[in-house]
Amino acid sequence: MPDTPSLRTRWHTTLLAARPAGHGAAPDPAPYGENLLARWAEPQRRYHTTAHLTAVLDHIDVLERYAHDPDLVRLAAWFHDAVYLPDRSENEERSARLAERALPEAGLAPEATAEVARLVRLTVTHAPDQGDANGAVLCDADLAILAASPQAYAAYAASVREEYAFVPDEAFRSGRAAVLRQLLDLPRLFRTPHGEREWQGPAQGNLRAELARLTA
Repeated sequence: MPDTPSLRTRWHTTLLAARPAGHGAAPDPAPYGENLLARWAEPQRRYHTTAHLTAVLDHIDVLERYAHDPDLVRLAAWFHDAVYLPDRSENEERSARLAERALPEAGLAPEATAEVARLVRLTVTHAPDQGDANGAVLCDADLAILAASPQAYAAYAASVREEYAFVPDEAFRSGRAAVLRQLLDLPRLFRTPHGEREWQGPAQGNLRAELARLTA
C-alpha cells in the first residue's frame, strides 16, 4: 500500500515550492492535500489509485531533469486523475477545472495554475508538442506503467478491466484493443531521452502481447 504520510509530505513540499516567493499569507496546504487523497482513494478506482499517483510521482523524480518546471509537473500529477469516473469521458477536463479552482486559492500564481491545468488536459492524448518539456515529463511518467515487467503489466491490465467491470467482455475487448492500437500507432510512446531509451521497447512488447491476447 502507498505510504499516505509520505504522500502528504510530498504534496506539502511541492505546493510550497511552486508558490511564488514571499507568498507568506497563503492557506495551509494540508486541506487541499487531504481532499486530493480522498479523491484518489474513491471506491470505484482499481488502477487510478494512490498507488498510481505514487508511481507517477516517482517517475517524475526520475525524469525531472528534463522538465522546465518539475514542481508544476508534480502538481499536474496530483490533479491529472483527481476526478475519475470510469463511465465518463470528461475526467481530464473536470480534473483540470478542479486544479483551476483549487490552486489559486492554495496560493499558486495564475500562470502556474494555467500550466498545471494545461498539463492535466494533455493527458487526454499523451501527445505533447515538440519542445514541450513539462508535457513530455508528465506524459512519460503517466505511461511508464506500459514498460513494467510482464507480471506488473498483467496486474495493471487486470485492474483496468476491474474499473470497467460494467462493460460487457466483447465491448471491453474491442474498446481496449482500439486504445492499444492507438498507442502502438504513435510515432513515439515516450518523449524524454530516458523514456525513449529505457521504456519504449518494453512498452511496445507489452502492448503487442496484450493486443494479441485480446484479439486471439
